[in-house]
Amino acid sequence: MSEEEKVTNNASYGASSIQVLEGLEAVRKRPAMYIGDIGVKGLHHLVYEVVDNSIDEAMAGHCDKIDVVINEDNSITVIDNGRGIPVDLHEKEGKSALEVVMTVLHAGGKFDKDSYKVSGGLHGVGVSCVNALSTLLRVEVARDGKLYMQEFERGAPKHDVKVIGTSENTGTSVTFIPDDTIFTETVFKNEILTTRLRELAYLNAGITLTLTDKRVVHEDGSFKRDIFHSDEGLKEFVEYIDEAREKLIENVIHIVTEKNGTPVEIAMTYNTSYNENIHSYVNNINTIEGGTHLAGFRRGLTRTLKKYAEDSKMLEKVKVEISGDDFREGLTAVISIKVAEPQFEGQTKTKLGNNEVMGSVDMAVSEALGNYLEENPKAAKIIVEKVILAATARAAARKAREMVQRKSPLSGGGLPGKLADCADKDPEKCELFLVEGDSAGGTAKQGRSRQFQAILPLRGKILNVEKAMPHKVLESEEIRNIYTALGVTIGTEDDSKALNISKLRYHKIIIMTDADVDGSHIATLIMTFFFRHMKELIEQGYLYIATPPLYLCKKGKMEEYCWNEMQRQAFIDKYGGGNEGAIHTQRYKGLGEMNEIQLWETTMNPENRTLRQVTIENAATADHIFSMLMGDDVAPRRQFIEENATYAKIDA
Repeated sequence: MSEEEKVTNNASYGASSIQVLEGLEAVRKRPAMYIGDIGVKGLHHLVYEVVDNSIDEAMAGHCDKIDVVINEDNSITVIDNGRGIPVDLHEKEGKSALEVVMTVLHAGGKFDKDSYKVSGGLHGVGVSCVNALSTLLRVEVARDGKLYMQEFERGAPKHDVKVIGTSENTGTSVTFIPDDTIFTETVFKNEILTTRLRELAYLNAGITLTLTDKRVVHEDGSFKRDIFHSDEGLKEFVEYIDEAREKLIENVIHIVTEKNGTPVEIAMTYNTSYNENIHSYVNNINTIEGGTHLAGFRRGLTRTLKKYAEDSKMLEKVKVEISGDDFREGLTAVISIKVAEPQFEGQTKTKLGNNEVMGSVDMAVSEALGNYLEENPKAAKIIVEKVILAATARAAARKAREMVQRKSPLSGGGLPGKLADCADKDPEKCELFLVEGDSAGGTAKQGRSRQFQAILPLRGKILNVEKAMPHKVLESEEIRNIYTALGVTIGTEDDSKALNISKLRYHKIIIMTDADVDGSHIATLIMTFFFRHMKELIEQGYLYIATPPLYLCKKGKMEEYCWNEMQRQAFIDKYGGGNEGAIHTQRYKGLGEMNEIQLWETTMNPENRTLRQVTIENAATADHIFSMLMGDDVAPRRQFIEENATYAKIDA
C-alpha cells in the first residue's frame, strides 16, 4: 500500500466510521450475542425470556398461573396473573415504566432488590430483547382496575400506553411475532416448550403452567393443551427422571431448607444403574457446567455417607479404596438454589461461581442426609453396599481402562485394525464415520474421500451401556476401538471418570447406520454410549448422524433420491401423474445395497449430504429419555425412535 493510500484510509477512518449501537438496535445488529443463536434455540429462548418475567413474579409470591399459547399464526402469547407491569411515569426516562421495560436493555424490577429478592431472568437479557427481535409485540396489563395496552414494531413503540378497558384482575399478557428477517427458523416446536414448562413446574412447586397449541385442533374442536403442575417440586422431578429405572431405595430423599440466607432444595435417590445423574439449577437456570453449588453437594454427600459407613463398621473388610465417584454411582439428584446475585462463569456462562453457596449446600446435605441415614438404617445399608460394589467395580474398570490406554495411539499401541484412517492429521478437518457392519464399512471405505474421511466399521449392535457395569463397557472390543480411534483417554487425578479430549483426532464423528428401525436402534445404542461416557463430545458439537436416502425413484431418464415417503410421493405425482406403477422405486434396506458412488453422492459428500447434529437441549429430559429408550420394553423404544427421528437439528 502506498503512503498516499495509507493517508486516504486513515482519514476516512474517523469518528464517523465508528457505528454507535444504541438500545435495541444493538440487539437487532448482533442477535446471537443476546439470545445465543438465530436458529431453533434462539427462537425458543424468546419464549423463555417472557416466561421468566412471570416466574419472577411467582417466586416473589405474586403469581401462581402462567399460560403459554402458540397461536394459529405461530405467534406466542404469555399470560400471567401477577401484579402487572407498572404503567406509571418513569421519572428518569420520562416515559411509562411499561415502555421502559419493553424498550431499554436490562431495565425492570429485577434490578431493584426491593422488588425481587431473586430472579431467574438476571441470567437472561430481558423482555426488551424479545421486543427488538419481533415484527410486532403487543402487551396488555391489568392493574388498578384498568386494562392498559401498548404495541411495538421491531422494538419501537407504535403509540403510547392506552387504557382499553377495565379489569377486576391483575396480570400481564405479552403477544409477539418473531422477526423472520432475523431468525432462520420461525416455527415453534411444541415438544421444546413442553420440556421447559415441565421443568419450570418441577422447579417451582405450586405454580400451574399451561401450554396451548392452537395449531393442533382435536376432533371435538378443542386445542391441544398440556397442564404442568407439581405439588412436591424436585421430589416429583427425580421420580420423573428415574421413571424407567429400577429403584435401589424406596423413597426420594427431599431436602427443603435455607442456609446462610440461601434457599436450598435438593431431591435425590439411588437406582440400580451405574450412572451418576446430577442436574443443578440456580434461579431456574440449568447450570450445565455445575459450579459451587454442585461442589458443595458432592462434598456434603461424600463426607456424610463415608462417616456413616465408617461408624457402622461396614468398610472394615473392604479391600479397595473408596473414592468420591463411588458414592455417586447410581445416584439421581436435582439441586435447585436461589441466589440474589448469581455470578456465572464457564464457557457457556452456566457455571455458578458464588463461593458462599458451597458451604450452604454442603451444610444442607450433611444435616438432612445424616438424619435420613440414622432414621432409615435399612436404606442406609443398601446405599453403602452399592458404594462398596461401585468401588470394587471401579478397580476392575481401572484395569480395563489401562488396557484401552495401552492400545491408544498416545501410548504407541497403534490404531484399531479395522480403522481406515484419513491422510489429513488436522482434527478440525477430519471426520470419522462409525458404520454399522463390515459390508457397509467396505462400501464406505471405497466411496469416501481418503484425504479427510476415516471409517470404523462396528460389528452389529454395540453393548447397551445403560445396563452395563463400567468395566464391562471398557471390556467391549467395539467400544475400546471407538476410544482408541478417537484418541481420547479416561480419568484425571480429580475425576476417575473424566474424559480427556485434548488429543481428539476428529472433530466430526458421524454415526452412519441403515435407514430403518434396526439402524435407528443401533444409532441410539451408539448415542447412549456417547451420552453416558463421552458427553463432552456432544456438548462440543462433535457428534452427528448421517441421513442416507430410503429410495431411488426413476422414470425414464429422470431419477431422484428420496429421504422419506413424502418426497417419494412428490416424485410419483410429478413424473408419474400420481400413478405409482409408472415409477420404478428402489428401496434401500441397508447402506450395503448402495454402491460406493451412490453412498458418496447421497450421504458422505459434504456438498450434498445432510447431517443431523446431536445436541443436548435439556440434560434432565435427555437423561429420562435414554433410560426409557434403553429399558427392556422394545415397543415404546421403537415407537419413540420412529416418531422423533425427524426432530434432530439439521446441519447441512
